[in-house]
Amino acid sequence: MLAGLCQSLAATWAGSSVLASRWRRGFGMGVVGTIVLGMVLLSSAAARAGVSPVVSEGPSGNQSAAAGRPLSAAALFREGVEAYRGGDCAGAGRAFRESAARQPASGTLQNLGNAEWLRGQSGLAILAWEQALWLDPLNGSARNNLRFARKNVQLEAPELAWYEVISTWLPMNYWPWITGASLWFAVGIGLLPGIFRLRRATWHQALAAVGLMVFLLSVPAHLGVLSRTRLGFVLQKDTLLRLTPTQQGQVITRLAAGDPARIERFRAGFVLVRTSRSLGWIEADRFALICPR
Repeated sequence: MLAGLCQSLAATWAGSSVLASRWRRGFGMGVVGTIVLGMVLLSSAAARAGVSPVVSEGPSGNQSAAAGRPLSAAALFREGVEAYRGGDCAGAGRAFRESAARQPASGTLQNLGNAEWLRGQSGLAILAWEQALWLDPLNGSARNNLRFARKNVQLEAPELAWYEVISTWLPMNYWPWITGASLWFAVGIGLLPGIFRLRRATWHQALAAVGLMVFLLSVPAHLGVLSRTRLGFVLQKDTLLRLTPTQQGQVITRLAAGDPARIERFRAGFVLVRTSRSLGWIEADRFALICPR
């Protein structure tokens, strides 16, 4: 239908064969320009997310801190490694946390979890390892650490819907690229042969169908990423789950450090969370999201 409309417009405007040729060439360049613009916008969105799809052990770079200037993420990472090797887990945890705040990296968060675990802070360790997997689902060390920690302290893993499971197959920033590239690929393969008056081949339709299929499969992954931003973990042991958002509220149950929950809303220093067993309010400083807002 779109190809027919384009041809109709071309026939109307083409007072001569030269004008028709120019129109087709200009329209084709416009489609190509739109594809390039879409990819640039996707790249900008990924950059604003503040995470890198490249797997690394920690922030890269050879920056050094000048006098009176804050340390770079790479310098803080090195400081954390030295403190960790020296047995100063508290100092290592502080350095890794500051490094991750400046430049989030899966390796930095994995090391932060290791330091917190050795300090006996299981809630903070599980949160850090989950955040490491949020950035890089292919980080096998963080996944093994989570499996060991939950088995050791008898904690349950978060319950994920099917579309959330799909979103964990690849790093978060990969999905916008896959969605944008597959959509524009399918559109380009479907339109460009007609625009340039090329003979349509069977492989054109096959490639367009593949691109459309990849696009449709990536949409649930986007929904899964969005849904998992509400997932968080209890940071301290014996956290009271209350019926109302007050210090005098009736206690429903006690939550262990590292218990998963989904946030519903905030109110006056409390957050309403839903666990696998109940719904209630806990103090905001005893809970952290996997993807901080």
